Amino acid sequence: MTQSDALLPRPRQELAAGAVHLPGWLGLDEQRRLLRDCREWSATRASGEPGLRHTRLPSGGVMSVRTVCLGWHWRPYRYSRTVDDGDGGPVLPFPPWLGELGRRAVAEAYRDPSAGEAYRPDIALVNFYDEHAKMGLHQDKDERGLEPVVSLSLGDACVFRFGNTENRNRPWTDVELRSGDLVVFGGPSRLAYHGVPRILPGTADPDLGLASGRLNITLRVSGLDG
Repeated sequence: MTQSDALLPRPRQELAAGAVHLPGWLGLDEQRRLLRDCREWSATRASGEPGLRHTRLPSGGVMSVRTVCLGWHWRPYRYSRTVDDGDGGPVLPFPPWLGELGRRAVAEAYRDPSAGEAYRPDIALVNFYDEHAKMGLHQDKDERGLEPVVSLSLGDACVFRFGNTENRNRPWTDVELRSGDLVVFGGPSRLAYHGVPRILPGTADPDLGLASGRLNITLRVSGLDG
């Protein structure tokens, strides 16, 4: 925590019904552990293919963020157990400890231990944003269930835009997400449009060990068999 954070603490914020922002939820040690694991997940695959990859959209466009998946591999707009748009090999496994972290996140965001206990994520999407990367407003709707999405931030801060469930137009709320911040959205907000219009370069804590860019780890429940 910086001196300015201590003088001006960032309070818990409800972005919408079922959507909660908990600033500084992960301490520095937990952030460092998560960063180490993100680097392992992002390593070059045995086939020689990069772990972090730009996803190609059906329109032919290429996403500016780079992604690696755990548990289930996402490509627009479905999941599979293999990297179908890459080397065809198996997706990286979803680690049990990440599920435990997700359960703690849901319990604390909703102040409901039973909601946390019931949460069983089996997907993690790890997105890396360089200083130029963006994410347009979209819904997380490729999962078969509507359990909450857990979102964790590492590295540079960003502007996170959280919108409504009907379309990409206003109303929306812009909030600055910093390293260690948690956002959980479920219930009435589970299908809210959301995105990242801007990264704020040079805002990461040097003690984290991520020189530049932002990592975002989102946990979801697939609702899929197999």
